[in-house]
Amino acid sequence: MTLKNISFKRILRNLKTFFSNPANIILVVFAVILSIAVIYPLIILAFDAFTIHSLREAKEINEVLETTLKKGDLTFGHWLLLMFNSEVEGFSQTNFWDPLWKSVLMSLIACLVAVLGGGVIAWFITRSNMPCKKFISTVFVFPYIMPSWSIAMFWENFFKNSQITSCYNEVGLLESMTGICVPESLLYGFWPTAFVLGIHYMPFAYILIGGILRNMDANLEEAATILKASRFKILRRITLPIVAPALISTVLLVFASSISSYTVPHFLNANGSFNSISITMRSMLTTGQKGKGYVIAVILLVFSMLILTINNWFTKSRRNFTTVSGKSGQISKANLGKFKWPITALLIAFVGFFAVFPLVTFVLESLCAKSGDLSTLTLKYWTTTEDLDVRITSQLQSSQGVLHNFTIWNAFGRSILVSTVVALFAGTFGILIGYAVSKNRRGKLANFVSSLAFLPYLIPALSFGAVFFALITMPQFNWLNVANTNNQWSAIAICIIAGSIKFLPFASRSGTNAMLQLSGEIEEAAIITGCPWGKRMTKILFPIQKSSFISGYLLPFISCMRELTLFTLLTDNFSLITNTLQFYDTYGLGQISNAINLLIVVFVIGANLLVNALTGASIDKGIGG
Repeated sequence: MTLKNISFKRILRNLKTFFSNPANIILVVFAVILSIAVIYPLIILAFDAFTIHSLREAKEINEVLETTLKKGDLTFGHWLLLMFNSEVEGFSQTNFWDPLWKSVLMSLIACLVAVLGGGVIAWFITRSNMPCKKFISTVFVFPYIMPSWSIAMFWENFFKNSQITSCYNEVGLLESMTGICVPESLLYGFWPTAFVLGIHYMPFAYILIGGILRNMDANLEEAATILKASRFKILRRITLPIVAPALISTVLLVFASSISSYTVPHFLNANGSFNSISITMRSMLTTGQKGKGYVIAVILLVFSMLILTINNWFTKSRRNFTTVSGKSGQISKANLGKFKWPITALLIAFVGFFAVFPLVTFVLESLCAKSGDLSTLTLKYWTTTEDLDVRITSQLQSSQGVLHNFTIWNAFGRSILVSTVVALFAGTFGILIGYAVSKNRRGKLANFVSSLAFLPYLIPALSFGAVFFALITMPQFNWLNVANTNNQWSAIAICIIAGSIKFLPFASRSGTNAMLQLSGEIEEAAIITGCPWGKRMTKILFPIQKSSFISGYLLPFISCMRELTLFTLLTDNFSLITNTLQFYDTYGLGQISNAINLLIVVFVIGANLLVNALTGASIDKGIGG
């Protein structure tokens, strides 16, 4: 037997041994799938940022740069015309630098609001003797479960007034109840957008920071107390340094999410005073300036990669300063004394205002014939079979009351379908990836698959949508473009693909963490008895970690049901319920848009509470991936 034959047989034997392990098969399969589904679209996006997409773009670039380029050619022209356009006065400043700078500042303010609010409430819940903790903790997570634009719509419902031209003489609840009219700068524009985003991500900060505080070793605090250190000094010198990694991670992740947010700036920009970088990007992608829009998408993507790098660097550097080797069973609780009930009442009022009161406003606004006027309550916008707006019916869509509106219920059904399929794909893939990674946690292939599975979380939703928008505009993928096919199944298909990949990080992290908690002896015992892999997964591993695995299905489902930013470029006005809400709001039917918002929020919160009651799984147990 020749040396060549021996080597070939050895390779075959090694391959047979490698693929006899189900975990290795899973890793290879998902390495291929995720490379195609994540890396390939990113390459297409980067390529499109340098490609001339239309005759209009070619003409513009040729006139400015004095070239003879044509459609399909590669060029740096989009970058130059967007950032350093000297031909059109003020173009770059108005369409890039101002939106980018204001979006960065908006995101920093949102981070400050989220971290301060979430951190303070986390401290009171975990480190004080404040009563009503369970109620506050449960309700406080609602603003994050809600779509971010729900808080934006609530903000508008509450503060709009007859003194603001953009409100078209509509009255908000604050003016209706008290007669107070806030200035326009508090209702629309930069500051309200930053504050609303901060409120939306406040529970996110609470979950991250509260988890660290709840599990923090109390030995250092106890030692400081014995040494007569003041409570403020303990907080400043011990507690804050320990939670610093969680604070930094929260700031970076909230910043990355806020700078790419489209829905909140859109809903709070009725007067056109604040064009965020995301609004500018969507406008360019949908008005024949695709090259410039893709450039902004790439820039936002670079922002996210930079944030990930900073977060990893800081986290790794902190590991060198770990000094705690044990954990005290006693947690030092601050005694609030006579301030206990006033602080509790203040927090309940704050949480109730942003978590419960929005639902009340959605109900009232859906029933008021005249916005904010409680004397005009009517069921008309829920029950009427008459058409409310001829502009909508002329588009072959329904403008009847919500209960009889086929446009709303068809879109709602499609949203449930998309969310269910996305949850099944993402949840199942997450469990499989978690299993394979946990079995090969030190392997390079496992690290590669784990990193690819988490990468979509770091990509801004609008940029991720732009990735697939670039894909469906290619001739071979036109069948996925609803604008070309005029078939809602195209929108459903591309939303399922994009959603499954975008929300995979939630499920993969949930699955990996659940698998890492299981001792290898459990599966080894089953292997010894001859139990096949499929039966081990369904009869042993899944039942043991049922709650964590179901959270891996629940997170993508709820996230997909409330998503608009990811799908806004991939769908039309009637594809999903979130698009439909935006459509009716644009046509001035605020009663119907508030009713749709109420349906979405109640459905999302109800689904979370129902699954939690039946299985113990809950979205708040997996927030942040």
